[in-house]
Amino acid sequence: MEWTAEAIETLQALWAEGHSTAEIGRRMGISKNAVVGKAHRLNLSARPSPIRREEAGEARAAEPAVSRAAVAEAPRPAAPPPVAPPPAPRPAVAAPAATVSAVSAPPPAPRSAPAPRAPVAAPPVVRPFQRSGARTCCWPIGEPGTPEFRFCTAEAVSGRPYCAEHASIAYVKARDRREDAA
Repeated sequence: MEWTAEAIETLQALWAEGHSTAEIGRRMGISKNAVVGKAHRLNLSARPSPIRREEAGEARAAEPAVSRAAVAEAPRPAAPPPVAPPPAPRPAVAAPAATVSAVSAPPPAPRSAPAPRAPVAAPPVVRPFQRSGARTCCWPIGEPGTPEFRFCTAEAVSGRPYCAEHASIAYVKARDRREDAA
């Protein structure tokens, strides 16, 4: 679209009226994104997000209106009582050696050995599958990740990664598929 002076004036007028970008686009016959892009390039005032506006409106509606006078007249909570200082620590008194040795802590309870854990099966080792040569068929046979998985190793057709049999399966003409579906 080419922005003429008339189109720019129309955009600015609709923008000033507060229409959404989608509505402006519908009225002007252009896309919403064209409106947003041109408004950005013209440095028109940013629009508040409708999501943020609704959330803020709901939050304000939930809060009760309180005047300054009501706050000033509200009773203040009583001050908490003063906290008494902690008692002073007692001086350490040395006890006789005999008393200390006679009073001993009970022996610690024997710890039980941790329960043996069940053996965890090691994850299967995934080895990259090697084809015997670049000229062999690479058609997968079997389920990947199982020991039976392998590639067909027949001679590959020139210019193709598959042998003649697997190439006939892999490369099907579009017309043939439509006939099979009928």
